[in-house]
Amino acid sequence: MDSAGQDINLNSPNRVLLSDFGPEPAVPVGVAVPTIVPGLTEAEAEELRAELVKVEEEIVTLRQVLAAKERRCGELRRRLGLSALEGLRQNLSKSWHDVQVSTAYKKTQETLSQAGQKTSAALSTVGSAISKKLGDMRNSATFKSFEDRVGTIKSKVVGGREPGNDPNPSSPGSDDQPLPDHTPF
Repeated sequence: MDSAGQDINLNSPNRVLLSDFGPEPAVPVGVAVPTIVPGLTEAEAEELRAELVKVEEEIVTLRQVLAAKERRCGELRRRLGLSALEGLRQNLSKSWHDVQVSTAYKKTQETLSQAGQKTSAALSTVGSAISKKLGDMRNSATFKSFEDRVGTIKSKVVGGREPGNDPNPSSPGSDDQPLPDHTPF
C-alpha cells in the first residue's frame, strides 16, 4: 500500500522519526555550545533536551499526518466532483452572507437608504420646479411670439407644396393635416 494514501498512526512502530533523517548536525566550529542556564542542573537540561527531541519528532509526524489527510481530502473532493472553484464559490457566498448580517453593514445600508430617500425627494422637488418654470415660460408672451413665428415659417415651407407632388406621401404633415400638439408638461 502507498504510504502517501494511508493514515499514519502516531503510535505505530513504522512512524518516521527525526533520527531517520540522519544524525543531528554537529555544532559548527567557532560556535559556542550553549551553557546550562543558571538555575538548571545538568540532569534537568538533559531532560529538556530529550523532551525537545521528542516534540520535534512529534511535529514531523504531525506534518506527515496532515499531508496525508490533505491528500485524502483532495481525493475525496475529486471523487465527489467538488472542484476548488465550487469551494471558492461557497466560501464567497458564506462570506457575503456574514457581511450582510453584520451590524456595520446594516447600519450602512440604513444610512444609504435614508440618503437615497432624501436625494430622491430633493430631485423630485427640483424636477417640479423646472417643470413649473418651463410651463410658465411656454405661457409667456415671448414664447408665444416665437411659436407663432415658427408656425408661420412652417406654413410657408409646407404651404408651397402641392399635395399630389409629395415624393413621400406617408410622411407626417404631407397631407395637410396639422401635427398633433405635444405639450411637454
